[in-house]
Amino acid sequence: MNSAVPNSLSRVPCTIVTGFLGSGKTTLIRHVLENAKGKRLAVIVNEFGDVGIDGEILRGCGIETCPEENIVELANGCICCTVADDFVPALDAILSRVPKVDHILIETSGLALPKPLVQAFHWPAIKSRVTVDGVVAVVDGEALAAGRVAHDHDALAAQRAADDSLDHDDPIEEVFDDQIACADLVIMTKTDLIDAAGLATAQAALAGELPKGVRVVSITEGRIDPAVLMGLGVGTEDDIENRKTHHDDELDHDHDDFDSFVVEVPEIADPATFAARIARAADEADVLRVKGFLPVAGKPMRLLVQAVGPRVAHHYDRAWGSEARTGRLVAIGLKGLDRAKVEAILAGESVAA
Repeated sequence: MNSAVPNSLSRVPCTIVTGFLGSGKTTLIRHVLENAKGKRLAVIVNEFGDVGIDGEILRGCGIETCPEENIVELANGCICCTVADDFVPALDAILSRVPKVDHILIETSGLALPKPLVQAFHWPAIKSRVTVDGVVAVVDGEALAAGRVAHDHDALAAQRAADDSLDHDDPIEEVFDDQIACADLVIMTKTDLIDAAGLATAQAALAGELPKGVRVVSITEGRIDPAVLMGLGVGTEDDIENRKTHHDDELDHDHDDFDSFVVEVPEIADPATFAARIARAADEADVLRVKGFLPVAGKPMRLLVQAVGPRVAHHYDRAWGSEARTGRLVAIGLKGLDRAKVEAILAGESVAA
């Protein structure tokens, strides 16, 4: 069964990058732009007041696949509070570019709540044209190791005071919780500035807030393979109501640890049959997430597979290039996930209860 959203191939994927002022969002995005490998990118930057320099930093990259006109700066206030006034027109401008952009990166302000922004992707004006590829929360590992959620709380207070449009006045710890609660991936920066004990403290500060299946990737100086944060294919807008935040008056969070591994899969004969195996792995082996690519007999295109529990979506995304036609699926589950059992189920074998 293919439950992918209709017209998903024609919608432009958007990655929302959230995180406090000073966490390293702009450095991360600049690195992605410089290593885009031909992918045409656009960026919407949402900083304002005296800190509204991120757009200029990014425009200075001189990247052919992300020219200056593809970088739009919103300096009129927090994006989650000015969606209709600023964000939608910015998207309209970017989507009108020729040639068409392949991916849009959205850098929110340090005080933005991701959930209202993601919910805006249901608006009729943009629903058929864009989708949320994933929400990436950038966190400051050095600050977390020191018992803070941001490096400079005073700077955040000044930023809040400068934004007349801001309609939420929550403690920054709650804003941090909401950013993590909506994340599909967490990037921890500045880990080169802390020791092993500090890293453990930082990781513990995140553990209580991480949703199930969300990974934490540690980086330094923004260096990361763009493929790690672009191409998640989550379609976060379709799941955003399940992301519980302080504004939902539901403060329960999961405290489980997770295991993940890659399963290599030979060429398959029928996508629907294999999708049923993935659903079976969720039911019988407690797999939470599966994502990756598969080769299908007689088909020149890769089959993109995304699964959340027993809900499996798949579609052909692009032709296989020079790479080997070998399927690779990432399976994610709670600590102790039985690799042998998962591999056996995906191979179509019977397993003991």
